[in-house]
Amino acid sequence: MPLILKNKNLELQIDYPNEGYNSARFDWSGKITKVKFKSRSITGLERTDYKNDGFLGKGFYNEFGIDSALGFTDTEIGGWFHKIGIGLLKKKSGQYLFHEKYEIKPAEFKITKSPNVLTFNCISELVNGYAYTLKKVVTLNESGFTIDYTLTNKGSKDIYTDEYVHNFMALDKALMGKGYVLNFPFALQPEKFGETLNPEQKVVIGTKGFGFNGTPNEQFFFSNLSGGEEVNATWELHHQESRIGICETGNFKTDKINLWGWRHVISPELFFSISIRSGESAKWSRTYKVYDLD
Repeated sequence: MPLILKNKNLELQIDYPNEGYNSARFDWSGKITKVKFKSRSITGLERTDYKNDGFLGKGFYNEFGIDSALGFTDTEIGGWFHKIGIGLLKKKSGQYLFHEKYEIKPAEFKITKSPNVLTFNCISELVNGYAYTLKKVVTLNESGFTIDYTLTNKGSKDIYTDEYVHNFMALDKALMGKGYVLNFPFALQPEKFGETLNPEQKVVIGTKGFGFNGTPNEQFFFSNLSGGEEVNATWELHHQESRIGICETGNFKTDKINLWGWRHVISPELFFSISIRSGESAKWSRTYKVYDLD
């Protein structure tokens, strides 16, 4: 059974670290699988074509080190490296792939519950000079929720990585289409994007946001939306038919924002860059608000 945080407006379902998703990509601590706003779902799934969704992304799952996991380059093939929030992964080849199926040695997890607050602690082993503790606090607010992170370097080597929340969303379970608008606080310049995948041209790029001229049957993806410039870490998604809006705001600046989606889901991603010396900590937070559109 999942952990539940609930008030008159919102309900968050959060899996225990050892339940539900147990693959090698997304953080196992604080797995927010479902969010309901006034009894209407606002979360979605990575894919809809699998009966077993235990290895799929969903809800507000987050990930550390999508491009290269901690200590991967220092590890021999057959050795173990860290995937923050999960544990140790066994190296299979010279290239790290976030979607690869790695053998896993889970980290140690501890959970503390209090009214409207769940605290998750992840404690790693010391391997190849790397070790860490991750504290994640999920707090339910009247009109949203906040995720506070503290990552502490317990090893002798510096930690360089990043973290983002994938934000698998489908407001009121609606497919992508003309009713959706996703806005950012900066001017979009498509010529400065890193990658553009829009095979059906169903995604429409505006001055400061994205919309749709139909429902895409193929995946879409846009990377580096700010062109590498440091901007406020925030986005806002509206769905006109359901009259629901949601926004995420980080307490940091970011120079990396990606957008992925499919016909059934949309996922804006705000990356937080992490650099921590031995014995030091990094702290950051993400605040979500969900609301009715006027």
